[in-house]
Amino acid sequence: MKSSQQLVNEAKARIKEVSVQQLRSALQDHHTVLIDVREPDEYAQGSIDRSVNYPRGVLEMRIHQHPSVGAHCDTMAALEQLAAKPVYLICRSGARSALAADSLRQMGFSQAISVAGGFQAWLDANFPIQS
Repeated sequence: MKSSQQLVNEAKARIKEVSVQQLRSALQDHHTVLIDVREPDEYAQGSIDRSVNYPRGVLEMRIHQHPSVGAHCDTMAALEQLAAKPVYLICRSGARSALAADSLRQMGFSQAISVAGGFQAWLDANFPIQS
């Protein structure tokens, strides 16, 4: 049997993580994809500009609907478009986003990136949020 922390640690060994400072720099590019995997009630309390909320439980089923993908694309074409870009994932602390990045990696997203420390680290850095 494994604990949730063991699963997170294993995922972190397979994925790329960046700091909130690196995410903020990446967001200078208006094509950056940022997915917040927190639950809707968490997201409603505050979020990062241009983030899209796909909770961890539905991420794999809904990612092809991301607004940066052409509306006329079928599911596989949409997934291929997104997989060609860096996709940043954020949660509250960096655990769910690590699991999400690992799951997307298994789907073929070679540039799925978890934000270390998550939204809490963003707040701690006094970076702007939407409320």
